[in-house]
Amino acid sequence: MSADWPALEWEQCQWVPRILPDLVSRSVRERHQGPYRAAIAPPIVDLTPQVPSTTAALADEATVEIARFDAEIGSELAPFTSVLLRSESASSSMIENLTSSAKAIALAELGSRERSNASEIVSNVAAMNAALALADRLDADAILAMHAALMTDSDGSGNWRAEQVWIGGDSFGPHGAAFIPPHHSRVAAAMEDLVGFTRRTDLPLLIQASVAHAQFETIHPFTDGNGRTGRALVHAMLRGHGLTRNVTVPVSAGLLADTQAYFEALNAYRDGDPARIVASMAAASFAAVANGRQLVDDLHRIRASWNNKIQARRDSAAWRLADLLLRQPVIDATAVAHELGLPSANATRPIAPLVRAGVITEFTGFKRNRMWQSGEVLSALDDFAARARRRSNRPPRRS
Repeated sequence: MSADWPALEWEQCQWVPRILPDLVSRSVRERHQGPYRAAIAPPIVDLTPQVPSTTAALADEATVEIARFDAEIGSELAPFTSVLLRSESASSSMIENLTSSAKAIALAELGSRERSNASEIVSNVAAMNAALALADRLDADAILAMHAALMTDSDGSGNWRAEQVWIGGDSFGPHGAAFIPPHHSRVAAAMEDLVGFTRRTDLPLLIQASVAHAQFETIHPFTDGNGRTGRALVHAMLRGHGLTRNVTVPVSAGLLADTQAYFEALNAYRDGDPARIVASMAAASFAAVANGRQLVDDLHRIRASWNNKIQARRDSAAWRLADLLLRQPVIDATAVAHELGLPSANATRPIAPLVRAGVITEFTGFKRNRMWQSGEVLSALDDFAARARRRSNRPPRRS
């Protein structure tokens, strides 16, 4: 525990059951009677987190590595920015036990709603985009906008919660929960304090972002989507403070390397120790950059291998479509026309030489509304996710 960082305080609140008594058993009613203890998140806007010198040095090294990776990818002409953003969104969702294949995610981006997890991951992409778009004016409204982008069709999206939430236990009440965040009457003030902390310019950025994330997860300002919104907040801070200018470093893929350490670090923060979440975020950054570099290398190799396969004029739209496949590995004629600026009647022309080269294959079997995929790119994206999952020490949890 850091003597300079306050642990949570607690207050007694009165529980009002949400469910009619005759709908639950007597034992459940008895378990969820009487007052419960909810956390009080201490104000941090004027506090400076103190961490051991070794942890501070690790955070500094991770900051340099993030900046180097951002510069490397920023100099690329290939569309890796959107690939990495989608990968980060998928990894962040994976921490919440929302897993999906790269193909299902690509189909969801084209409008398919057959796989709910994939649709939620696409919503997380929207939340990440909102976070980056609002990074230069980060305030309470910006955080609400991130959440609204994530939880598009959910009740309460884009609003602070108006009810008590809890982590663990059962769905009938907070008694026996592993952690009970602050009462909803405290959320707005706690978030204003947190926003003030995120906007300071006198703190080492990765330490600041790590602490802000832990404080956000402690406040738990929404009924759902807290984990994903809280990780989007980290990226808004990295972009808003100028560390990343080009790409979304897939930090969540790094956190998957040791989810147990991540969750334990959040608990340690609540006990007054900010060092562990800083160390966890720094370690995640190193893992994220390594995994991200491998993904980019794999996509480079795949794209280079197509150069000797595609038989088309160098000024043909087929080559632009080949580049598009790196970030959009599932296509239909509508997507091709939109992305390449072609008339709808000409949309299938650049597809044909890629099919003949074996770069893409048609997978619907339909005569109309046909779709094509690059199996190589989809495999590279799935391999990225698998590398992150293999390093995970325990199953993810929802938050």
